[in-house]
Amino acid sequence: MPEDRAIETHDLSKNYGDRLAVDRLNLTVASKQVHGFLGPNGAGKSTTIKMMVGLLRPTTGSLSILGQGVRGDNPKVRRKIGYMPELPRFPKHLSGEELLDVYGRMYGMSKTERQGRIPELIKMVGLEGRGKDRIGKYSKGMQQRIGIAQALISDPELVILDEPSIGLDPVGMVEVRNMVKDIVKSGTTVFFSSHLLAEVQQVCDHVTVIHLGVMRYSGTLEDISSKVMARRRIVIELEKPVDGVLAALKTMKFATVEANVNTYTLHLDTREDVRAEVSRAVTGAGGVILRMQEEGGGLEDAFLSLVGKEGMA
Repeated sequence: MPEDRAIETHDLSKNYGDRLAVDRLNLTVASKQVHGFLGPNGAGKSTTIKMMVGLLRPTTGSLSILGQGVRGDNPKVRRKIGYMPELPRFPKHLSGEELLDVYGRMYGMSKTERQGRIPELIKMVGLEGRGKDRIGKYSKGMQQRIGIAQALISDPELVILDEPSIGLDPVGMVEVRNMVKDIVKSGTTVFFSSHLLAEVQQVCDHVTVIHLGVMRYSGTLEDISSKVMARRRIVIELEKPVDGVLAALKTMKFATVEANVNTYTLHLDTREDVRAEVSRAVTGAGGVILRMQEEGGGLEDAFLSLVGKEGMA
């Protein structure tokens, strides 16, 4: 695998009995970027991540992480990856510092290395002054932050975060967002899953969308709206209802029409700018336009067209 790729899969699949959780996933994640893995709950995100970190073996297909083939646990790869699972649960009797020390020893770090690294991480994740407190006394947001800290203890080349903002209030989401941005500034690759479009928009340049185990899109956020047929619509408000207007609009093959008294909504099946054509049809039928505007077609609509309304929950 080229050095500029942190993750690469080829026809990666995972079955649970008769259920296909991940279906022939072909994914490429470039190094030194934040790559979002987006999809509704149950889309196959966590299953994919568990294969990446060696907790699950693929049913078929291949997976490479940081240039190494992975099929189940690979210690050489594991040492270079930091991983925070969805809703991490840590021993409540340990302090934050003790937890990081345990993980540091698991990675083979010396006592000197751990003593230098742990205070840095405690500060980085916003837990200064709370490092000696028991995890059982931590709020949900603090537990998420210590979870990110343990994923960074070994200074990994790749950090994989599974739903890092789940269950957090808006302030906690912003804090996690800022931490992700700081991590990638150091040259580390960050791959994180989410079912929240807003989170992905804030921190990612590249995104992969998965739904029902199938990859629906992979590329830049900038390109997704232009490459996906998003749900554009034109809303027209007339001075008063005119019978001929609805009939005229229904003759247009590039749209379906909804009427509500003097307001008409055209759901478009084209990428072309058809406002002039619509305007001529309305005025030609005797309608007087008070307002005409185009709506939708943006990023949210693109995701809706890929994963359906459940993906935006």
